[in-house]
Amino acid sequence: MNAEKERSRSLWMEHPMDQDGPQLVGDSATEVLVIGSGIAGLSCAYELVCSGHQVAVVDRGRIGRGMTARTSAHLAFELDDFFEELRSLRGEDVCRQYYESQSAAVDRIEDICRQEAINCDFARVDGYFVPVEEKDIDYLRKELDAARAAGFTDAEWVENGPGPWRSNPAVRFPRQGRFHPLKYLDALAEALRRRGATLCAESPIVGLDEKDGQVRAKTGTGGIITAAHVVVATNSPFHLRIPIHTKQAPYRTYVIVGPIPKGAAPDALIWDTLEPSYHYVRIHPGRDEDMLIVGGEDHKAGEADDMDERLYRLEVWARERFPELGPISHKWSGQVFEPSDYVPFIGKSPGYERVYLVTGDSGEGLTAGVAGALLIRHLIDQGASPWSDVYDPDRLMMRGAIEFAKENLHAAKHWAAHLGGGEVRSVDDIPPGEGALVRIDGKMTAAFRTDEGDLKLCSASCTHMGCVVRWNPFEQCWDCPCHGSHFSADGEPLQGPAFEPLSKL
Repeated sequence: MNAEKERSRSLWMEHPMDQDGPQLVGDSATEVLVIGSGIAGLSCAYELVCSGHQVAVVDRGRIGRGMTARTSAHLAFELDDFFEELRSLRGEDVCRQYYESQSAAVDRIEDICRQEAINCDFARVDGYFVPVEEKDIDYLRKELDAARAAGFTDAEWVENGPGPWRSNPAVRFPRQGRFHPLKYLDALAEALRRRGATLCAESPIVGLDEKDGQVRAKTGTGGIITAAHVVVATNSPFHLRIPIHTKQAPYRTYVIVGPIPKGAAPDALIWDTLEPSYHYVRIHPGRDEDMLIVGGEDHKAGEADDMDERLYRLEVWARERFPELGPISHKWSGQVFEPSDYVPFIGKSPGYERVYLVTGDSGEGLTAGVAGALLIRHLIDQGASPWSDVYDPDRLMMRGAIEFAKENLHAAKHWAAHLGGGEVRSVDDIPPGEGALVRIDGKMTAAFRTDEGDLKLCSASCTHMGCVVRWNPFEQCWDCPCHGSHFSADGEPLQGPAFEPLSKL
């Protein structure tokens, strides 16, 4: 993934990644090929190397510089969409297995930090679910009941929440975690190399073909990698045109960071009940001061252009609750995929026997990625996992028919945009450093003007399934509102499922 090439920079990106890799050239063979080098990909590689497999990792961009670098780095096994919602949809057995797998993921990160002597600021902290209004208190009690039924027996009701919420009740979830994600990935990549794995950067995979007990992966440079097993850990699966993409929706989320005196904000994970997009809060500890991390203001990908206003609202919200917050030092966005039943898709890829995938993080990509690594190791080594049914990518979605219809109506709207007018009447209306849709010779065109005044023209049709892309002024890229692909200002693919560039005009 090439999300590093989007304009904003996260707090974590200040860490220089020592571990990268050469570009893959020519043909090669390996036992297991892992596509993607975020936390899901490197965790899968680590588990499989530790099980004795020969593993190669490839990434479209640099190692560890995809969406994992754009997280807020909450290590939470409290369900992002809430146990009460999952219980009502899929029952208590699924809730229990979800809790077991997600808590095992945080345990595994802690174990690996200890075994590999990784210094990534990992710490166990409490998590708190806090109300926005008094009417939300009943929902908090329901969530506590559902969490306990799922196995979170030490979750508890507290009359005084953390920090600014000390006069409000809250649900406390002990044993959550926080860390520096790129310090962790950098050390994990080093551990993989020590154990014999191969890591290759700037090496996109553009096709998969499974035949005669092997998988052939076609590289962007025309080579072929032959493997017994392939793991697709690319945030969104590039190798599937329809399956999965109609079961999940892409959302942009926003994060701001600023310094705050030590002790002015609790060292905890905090989520509130605001709908439709809740706030999430944590600190990252420093030597002389801490960094306050606040996120929220989510929206469906490609369906907003008021990013500055959203970031401003986040800052106002943060300063009202943490008046000692200093100047904002970092602002960034990330993308998450929301499955219609709240649970990621992890396991055998639909239509394949030897291809596995990890996607649909639902805002919990760190724990989902590590849980996915444990699950896929079980599938490759033993042929089964106790968590397979919970995460099965081919599962029947309980909300499937309704959500399928909604997603197809949503996609149809953006396909129909080909028939409408552009956002500007002429390319002359596009200022330097900006992009817009414009109709040229009857074709919807994605037009970008560089700071120097040069014009870059591409087809506005996403190369995945043809939806009309939208300009993202904050990240200076083109976003597909249907299935979440991102393209650079001049049309190069940054985020799947699309892996081909926008057609140049």
